[in-house]
Amino acid sequence: MENSWEEARSWDELVERCTPLATDVTLPSVAAWKAANPQRKVVGCFPVYTPQELMAAAGALPVSLFGGRGQVEIDHADSRIQSFVCSIARSTLELGLAGHWKHVDGMVVPSICDVARNLSGVWQRNFPERFTFYLHLPQNVSAAGVAYYRGELERLRQRLAELTGALASDDALRQSIRLFNRNRALLGELYQRRARGPEQWPTADLYVLAGAGNVLPREEHNRLLEKALALGETRPRPKRDSVRVVVRGAFCEQPPVELLRVLEEAGCAVVDDDLQIGSRFFLEPAPEDGEPLTSLAEAYLKRTVLTAVNTPGPRSRNEGLLATVAATAAHGVIFASPKFCEPALYDSVLLKQALEKRGTPFTEFEYEEKMTVFESIRMQAETFVESILFFSEK
Repeated sequence: MENSWEEARSWDELVERCTPLATDVTLPSVAAWKAANPQRKVVGCFPVYTPQELMAAAGALPVSLFGGRGQVEIDHADSRIQSFVCSIARSTLELGLAGHWKHVDGMVVPSICDVARNLSGVWQRNFPERFTFYLHLPQNVSAAGVAYYRGELERLRQRLAELTGALASDDALRQSIRLFNRNRALLGELYQRRARGPEQWPTADLYVLAGAGNVLPREEHNRLLEKALALGETRPRPKRDSVRVVVRGAFCEQPPVELLRVLEEAGCAVVDDDLQIGSRFFLEPAPEDGEPLTSLAEAYLKRTVLTAVNTPGPRSRNEGLLATVAATAAHGVIFASPKFCEPALYDSVLLKQALEKRGTPFTEFEYEEKMTVFESIRMQAETFVESILFFSEK
C-alpha cells in the first residue's frame, strides 16, 4: 500500500488522505513498510514518551501505539489483564493477541503509571518471542537524574542492537536527533499558527496530520508537515462566534476525532492541547552535537512539557497551565480525560483548584474508546461557550 498524501492538492484533501494513517489501528501502512523492508524491524511505542530517536538510529521504524480507538472488541485481553483498567491498555493487548500487530517486532513501554508497568509484564509473558523493553523514566531533575536516564538509554540502545543486529552509532544518533528536532519544529510551527488563528487551523485536522507521524518514517512525516503548512495558509475559513480554550487531560489514551470536531462545532476554538503530546514532548531542540545519549537525557529532564509524570524545573503544573492560558489569551479550559486514567484524573483536581483561584472558567467530562454518541458533550460545550460569551458581553 502506498501512502497517497503526496497527491493531495488542498488542505481538506490532505486531511482526508491522512485520516487512515492516524486512525486505523491495524496499521496497514506499517505492514506495507515492513513488506518493503523485510530485514528491518518495527518497534511499537506506548505513550506518553519514548526516545524514538534511538529506534530510528538503529534502523527500526518507531510506531506510536494508542490502543484500539473503539475499533476492536475485547475478546482475549480480559482473561489476561484486569477488566477495570483503562481502555488503551486492554485494547493494546487485544490487538496483539488477535494477531493485528504481527508486523510489530517489539514494544517499548515507559514507566508512566502502574497500568503501563502491568501491561509491559503481561505483554512480555504473552509474546516471549518478541522484543519487550520497560523504560524507567527519571523523576529526579538533577545531575544524578541525567546520569540515571543516560544509563537507561544506553540499556535500550544495547537491547535494540539485539533486535536489529546493529548497534546505533553516536553519529547515527546525532543524525536521528537532528531529524526529530526538525519534526518537532514543524509540529511546533503548525501549533503556533493554530494558537494565532484557530479557525484557520482546526484542531481535529491538526490531530490527524500530527497523528500520521505515529506510523510514518520521520523523513516522510517532515515532508507531509511542510506541505500542510503551505496548504493551510491558502484555505479560506469563515469567522464565527467562538471562545478560545485550552484542552487538557489526554494524558495517554486519545479521544475520538469526532469528539474534537464536536467541540469545534460547539464554538470551542482550541488554542492549546495535550493531544499526542509525545511527539511534541521537547520544548526546545535536543542538542545535536556532543554525546547524544546525554543530550537526550538532559532534554528529557530540562526541556519538556509539564505532564502528570514529568515536571522539569521549578515551575509546577498549576503554574504551567496558568501560563499557557495567559500566553494563548484563552477564555477557558476544557478537561477531557479518559475514564480510569488515574494520572490525568488526579492531576486535574489540582489544576482546577488553580483555575478557580485565578477565576478562569473550566468544564470537564470523561470519554472512552468506544464512545460514538457525543450529544451530551456537545450540549455541555455549547453551554460552556455561551456562558463565557454572555459574561464577556456584560
